Amino acid sequence: MPSSPRPLNVKVTCAADAPERSNQGLTVAATAIAAGSRVSLWLTGDAAWLGTVVATDGRPPTYDLEHAVAPEDLLAVVLEAGRVTVCSQCAARRGIGDDDLLAGVRLAGAALWTEEVLAEGVQALVY
Repeated sequence: MPSSPRPLNVKVTCAADAPERSNQGLTVAATAIAAGSRVSLWLTGDAAWLGTVVATDGRPPTYDLEHAVAPEDLLAVVLEAGRVTVCSQCAARRGIGDDDLLAGVRLAGAALWTEEVLAEGVQALVY
């Protein structure tokens, strides 16, 4: 009987300010979902914006990166089968509140992130 992949916690700390690194983290999270891993994606720093809706059109902020899947599409994959969290301190510094978040995205802080990454068998990656 094959074993399940271990749980994965991915923290993305950037967005349009470092699109290649941001997209790598989102791609790893979405790929781990496809591989059957339980994924928790944390959006911190400027990546916090990726978990929000833009007031004018109800879509998350994005960036273009040649030869890469759009961040909003990768985020949708993780939201479908994993968990997405925006750092509460990062959100507060940017004026982001619960009403600004995409459906299914939650706000939480360092205590919960630490609890998640210290759980048995979890692999944590930071981008």
